[in-house]
Amino acid sequence: MDTKAFRRALNKSDRYNRKGFGPMRDMSSTISGVYESDLVQEIRQNNYRIQRGNVSVVLAESFGFCWGVERSVAMAYQTREHFPDERIWITNEIIHNPSVNAHLAAMNVHFIEVKNDQKDFSGVGEGDVVILPAFGASIEEMKYLNDLGCHIIDTTCPWVSKVWNSVEKHKQADHTSIIHGKYKHEETVATLSFAGTYLVVLNMDEAQYVADYILKGGDREEFLAKFKNAYSEGFDPERDLDCVGVANQTTMMKGETEQIGKLFERTMLQKFGPTELNQHFMAFNTICDATEERQDAMVKLVDEKLDLLVVIGGFNSSNTTHLQEIAVEKGIVSYHIDSGDRIKADGTLEHMPLGQGVTTAKNWLPAGDITVGITSGASTPDKVVEDVLERIFALKGAVAMA
Repeated sequence: MDTKAFRRALNKSDRYNRKGFGPMRDMSSTISGVYESDLVQEIRQNNYRIQRGNVSVVLAESFGFCWGVERSVAMAYQTREHFPDERIWITNEIIHNPSVNAHLAAMNVHFIEVKNDQKDFSGVGEGDVVILPAFGASIEEMKYLNDLGCHIIDTTCPWVSKVWNSVEKHKQADHTSIIHGKYKHEETVATLSFAGTYLVVLNMDEAQYVADYILKGGDREEFLAKFKNAYSEGFDPERDLDCVGVANQTTMMKGETEQIGKLFERTMLQKFGPTELNQHFMAFNTICDATEERQDAMVKLVDEKLDLLVVIGGFNSSNTTHLQEIAVEKGIVSYHIDSGDRIKADGTLEHMPLGQGVTTAKNWLPAGDITVGITSGASTPDKVVEDVLERIFALKGAVAMA
């Protein structure tokens, strides 16, 4: 399929909408009532700090809802108002936050079920309204829904669309797209559908393995086994690594994406020399501004004198997980939770340690005066942050200071 031509034709369809239904500010009062927090706003205005009883809170200077997420959620709300009687579906979670998705479900917005690792579109019919989430959707899903005669409301974050444009350029130049990401993540799945030949690398170690193979060769079968499910059909490392372009899943660690891009630039420079570098290497800046800002703020936050740090966001949220990584690398006691409900009245905490499943912690709040760092992923409403803070204050017996 000519993906570029299909997107161009889809943009002209009267059943496709990627701009919403009027100015986004028209939904601001609805969204603010559900997602914004007076407490969090107070902390922002107080240099990102607050003291309640024996609890000092230091809030990251950039956290929570980004513009792309807010836009996506606003468009979903607008869609329900614009189509009050039609059946509305979302091809995935609108964003990786349980409370946001629960609110939409309560508005009678249906989520496409996944059966045997495949999305089941059998319930969707002609004339139904289908929302594409902030992560985007694959070109195959878009074509299926368009052919079915659905109204498509595309809330894909523009930063994700920017990555799609990059891999399209790789494809046009016959370059293999090397994508820094998680090959099962919804965003990367969508991106791969727009790419030609591709290879997904999870981290710097995998990128270094590929760079070494480019320069020194290696065991082809070992390579293919190592990256099973993370490359395009028919991928051959002997053939497909002579010309490469670099892109990324927008929620990955900014610094690591930059390092991977520089690694492949050096690798192709070493192999082909400066005069032929531009024929063998392409790179575009596809790092999301919001992701970068939140990671930079987290780096600053972990330099504070903290007794512990709470990272708030969906357990399946990639950008939230990477915030947690920064705390772990710094050696700070930290807990990743997805909502205030994880803080129990008996003092226990349900949390997800990095790379593990949900577990329960006891005695996680130190006695006496404590300083708690707080941040949240780009899909986390301020209301959720407020709920977490109030539960911490309650457990510590904190009383608001006059």
